[in-house]
Amino acid sequence: MADHAPVAVATHEPLLSYLDDATGERTDLTAQQLGAWAARSAGLLRDGCGLRPGDRVAVLLPPHWRTAAVLIGAWSVGLSVSFRPRALAGLPVLEPGADLPYDAVFVTPERLDDWLEDVPEGTHRYLVGTGPGPLSSVPPGWLDWSTEVLRHPEIAPDLGVLRPTDPASPDGTSYGEWGAVAREYATQLDLRAGDRLLVDAAEHEQPLKWLLAPLAAGASVVLCANLDRSRLDAHVTAEQATRVL
Repeated sequence: MADHAPVAVATHEPLLSYLDDATGERTDLTAQQLGAWAARSAGLLRDGCGLRPGDRVAVLLPPHWRTAAVLIGAWSVGLSVSFRPRALAGLPVLEPGADLPYDAVFVTPERLDDWLEDVPEGTHRYLVGTGPGPLSSVPPGWLDWSTEVLRHPEIAPDLGVLRPTDPASPDGTSYGEWGAVAREYATQLDLRAGDRLLVDAAEHEQPLKWLLAPLAAGASVVLCANLDRSRLDAHVTAEQATRVL
């Protein structure tokens, strides 16, 4: 790819774009729009669920703009977030031996119905669909995130002071440590302010790669679900992507 002069992402340009090659769905969110959804998520967790800094949240969601809103919202009110890709990937479970239930659990309907998935118990339980609209049905004991989150304003609730030493995940990794790891990974990817990173969502489920590192570098993100590899070059051109992951 040609060299370029990094510039900050303009406020009117998408910070996060989500594409699905299987369905044709597309969602573009500016920083302000993503922040509004994250604020709604923060309100749901803090005011709707009554959670407070240090409470534990399990997020079993694929790369998606809704996942970004859930994660940013949870971290913004000081919650300790566990994230695990699919058990099929052969990766470890959330926290072996951790006290259950979690204070809140977020999962897709597909993972809830998959007998290979070890979905943890949660005091507050939300299904998060990856389609454009609300879910057609929700089993007893669960709530549809896309409906519940709209009950909260697009302005973040009043926040306490988050310290870099506060735990951002139940294993004790702090906000400051996660920030340092994100910046280091962004350096490994040679991400810079103004870059546009195109990500194969199926290959990179960890939010460190598709969310934290790009944001730490000041880059925008294009998440491609069900990526048709024959269309990769076309996506790169259309999205003006400067990096591919």
